[in-house]
Amino acid sequence: MNLSARGNRALRITQGIAFAGVGAYAAQSTTSFCGAGATPFFESWVYPGLILVAAAMCLVRGHMFATQRKSWLVLGVGLALWAAGDVYYSLFLADLEAPPIPSPSDSLWLAFYPACYTAVVLLVRDRVREFRSTLWLDGVVGALAASAIGAALVFGTILGSGGGASAVAIDLTYALADLVLVAFVVAVFALTGWRPGMALFLLGSGLMVSAIVDSFFLYESATGTIPGSTLVASLWPTAALLIGCAAWQRPAPATAIRLEGWRVFIMPSAFALSGLGLLAYDTFESLNPLALILAMATLAAVIVRMALTFRENVKLLNSSRREAMTDALTGLGNRRKLMHDLEHEVSLATDDSPRGLLLFDLDGFKQYNDRFGHPLGDALLARLGRRLAAAAKHGSAYRLGGDEFCVIAHGSGADIMDITERSKAALSEQGEGFHIESSCGVAMIPGDASDIRVALHVADERLYTQKSGRQRFSVSRETGAALLQALEEREPDLRGHLDHVAELSRTVAAKLGLAGQDLDDVTRAAQLHDVGKVAVPDAVLQKAGPLDPMEWDFMHQHTIVGERILSAAPAMTSVAKLVRSSHERFDGKGYPDGMAGDKIPLGARVIAACDAFHAMTSNRPYGKSLSAEEAMEELLRCANLQFDPRVVETLCEVVTSEPHKARPARGRATLPARTLALEA
Repeated sequence: MNLSARGNRALRITQGIAFAGVGAYAAQSTTSFCGAGATPFFESWVYPGLILVAAAMCLVRGHMFATQRKSWLVLGVGLALWAAGDVYYSLFLADLEAPPIPSPSDSLWLAFYPACYTAVVLLVRDRVREFRSTLWLDGVVGALAASAIGAALVFGTILGSGGGASAVAIDLTYALADLVLVAFVVAVFALTGWRPGMALFLLGSGLMVSAIVDSFFLYESATGTIPGSTLVASLWPTAALLIGCAAWQRPAPATAIRLEGWRVFIMPSAFALSGLGLLAYDTFESLNPLALILAMATLAAVIVRMALTFRENVKLLNSSRREAMTDALTGLGNRRKLMHDLEHEVSLATDDSPRGLLLFDLDGFKQYNDRFGHPLGDALLARLGRRLAAAAKHGSAYRLGGDEFCVIAHGSGADIMDITERSKAALSEQGEGFHIESSCGVAMIPGDASDIRVALHVADERLYTQKSGRQRFSVSRETGAALLQALEEREPDLRGHLDHVAELSRTVAAKLGLAGQDLDDVTRAAQLHDVGKVAVPDAVLQKAGPLDPMEWDFMHQHTIVGERILSAAPAMTSVAKLVRSSHERFDGKGYPDGMAGDKIPLGARVIAACDAFHAMTSNRPYGKSLSAEEAMEELLRCANLQFDPRVVETLCEVVTSEPHKARPARGRATLPARTLALEA
């Protein structure tokens, strides 16, 4: 709402002249500085003229600007009707000895009130975005309290004035209209959280002053004192001009009102005290029924308001508690919630009803975040969090921060292990260019610990032990894949042989009791036991006939070369040791170290037997392949000499029960798995 410099100057001049006119009217009322003969002029023309100026200010404002147009046009019309009532009274009723009651002027004056009510409703609708129940109640409390005070001061006096029925009825109508007007103003101020803004403040002040002055004159008339032109009467045009000035204030923006701090209690408490004071006064001097009813209604509304405030505070407290214990990204409980729940669960855990503390840490998430960005990383965490909550049906899921999650699981040991596996599956996802899984540490309560601190420590240690192993396995897998690719590039037929030896070795080793990291090491060593052949000339590797002593020397060195290659990666150290020993013999006549019996690592003994079996059942450049039965007979014949009898027995069981494990690769196997006789 912007005026040109010229328009702004005209507005300021008009407002200045109008308030100067109010000053002149007040001076004439009290001092008759223009002479007693000028008083009728001021009453008949200056007084309504000032109100017409206020009406014009509202009408021009509504005409020029679309914002809040209806409100100010309605107020302008109401003020114009007020001025019209004064003009009509001055022209046709002022000189009458007994003016009629009611008169046309009364109709025009009373028309001002509906215009005010309508305008106030329109303005507050534009000002307040959200009408909360507490704001409504504040408005009701304020309106009731103001009405109760007004009724106590004016209504009883009017009813007891002893005037004619029509005069009392009109006076009561004015009094009631003024009470409603005051109630509207107080209610509007309450609905804005007692921060109405300058426009509503000036408007409310003008309406309040008008109602108070009107009530004053009604009281004076009811008590038999009928003042003429007084200083108090000058407050009427002052009130009208405050309304006119309010029209030209910049409207406050529509906002969601928040009641907080002292305003939550001070204003309702003040209104409650006013109602309580009226009831206390009634014990000494009887109040009129309307004032008494309004006072009691005020206290009832205050009680409802306080109850609603208490409910909102409890709701806010619960919301704050939930936010303080909830991870914003996933909606799971956070670390604070975990510690709170864990303390409770530890107190309930028994040997018959244990609890499992499961800590999870995502593997591969950092790479995902770096590659796809933090927004997609956050979306992934939210997705995994939802899956974890669904997987932990008999427990509670939490996010501790970053890519760390936790579950408190209930049930038997088997139930907790089942939840562990389902949770690990929930915290995994793979797609093009990424693979996310999780490491897990489990602490049983009270089996492993009966104290929160100890339980967290145990679970954390187990988590990072597994994570370290996973990282080592990941490095081992990546290194092994690179070496296998190098071997395949040199000799394409070799990859199939190595994969089948690795699969068979893993099955046999598992039946012999190896598990976890040891089993992974055997599998990896079986795949890479021929990696040292990169140092053996092709002429030796591809020779169809027997090898001469020098060529055998090359062959005997390939396990040492393989160990050196693999040892370059610290994560492959244990695999390198198995590769070095993969051609040792049970009787001590193998190479490179001549170890015998149980001194040879079990994994190396398994690889030697599985490698020989697969070589014998594959096509070779120096002889036909054997059947599985023939190969097993040869292995049994060489047991206690070249192979560990226990390994051979287990291998035969695997081949017999799972013949697919022994299915040879297409193509041919290459050294060192020539005939057993060559190595005997």
